[in-house]
Amino acid sequence: MTRNKPTTFLAATILSLLLVGLSDTIMCAQTKIEGVIRGRSGAKVILQTADSAKVVVLLTDSTDVGQVQGVLKARNKKMSMAALIPGLPIKVEGTYDTENQLIAKTIRFKGNDLERAQNAQIGLAETKETAEQNKEDLEKANAALKEQQEALAEQEKKIAANKAAIAAATARFGQLDDYYILDEVTVYFGNGKVKVDPKYNPQLIALAEKAKGINGYVIQVKGYASATGSAALNQKLSEDRANNVTNILLQQGHVPLTNMLAPGAMGESHQVGKDKTADAEAENRRVVVRILQNKGIAGL
Repeated sequence: MTRNKPTTFLAATILSLLLVGLSDTIMCAQTKIEGVIRGRSGAKVILQTADSAKVVVLLTDSTDVGQVQGVLKARNKKMSMAALIPGLPIKVEGTYDTENQLIAKTIRFKGNDLERAQNAQIGLAETKETAEQNKEDLEKANAALKEQQEALAEQEKKIAANKAAIAAATARFGQLDDYYILDEVTVYFGNGKVKVDPKYNPQLIALAEKAKGINGYVIQVKGYASATGSAALNQKLSEDRANNVTNILLQQGHVPLTNMLAPGAMGESHQVGKDKTADAEAENRRVVVRILQNKGIAGL
């Protein structure tokens, strides 16, 4: 039994060496596969075969790339590795390395397959270019839409602010059938007088300046007189008073004539004070100046 131990050990050693050699032989055996190139990064080609969605093929300086030609596909035209593009069906012969990557010795493909793959790449490039252009156009359209929405929101804010100002002014001064009354100034006169007291000039000029900030404004001037004296005289007094106030608005307030309504001479109509006291009569000797805005314009 003791004399057989060296023999057994020797046999085991020989068997191990044979297995290692057989493994190396299997590893170094040439492998042939067919598939379609799905991607490429430098020397690494990703191949899709009937058995696997991803086979890594490694290119080396000695990899022989060729295009088979002729009816019998017997002729071989040497090609650059640059011809190995996505979508190209190829046949690869090589050996696997320890990382299960196929080191390509030879790669072959058909001429018409290369042409189809190139056309497909052109189509993809055009599609990509179109998609990028569409994306750029969409981004521009979105930017324009955003700008319009912002402008619309700003306009809506202005309209809301305008409506709020109109509501506040209307609550204070009232409204006519077609106009909102946004502000007013009343100028009082002495008995039988038509000249405007200079103390009212700043108020009239301030009213004119305020009106210029209102879209589509007009200024209404109406003159009145007390019931003392004849109706004809009072009509003339109210007319002269309205004209004199209008002149101040035009000359000192620089209100365009196109924004002035014709001065109104109301005479003894619309008496404020109903009795004949001095205070009541003084209230009736007046000119009322109003800033008006058309209701239709105000809603824009």
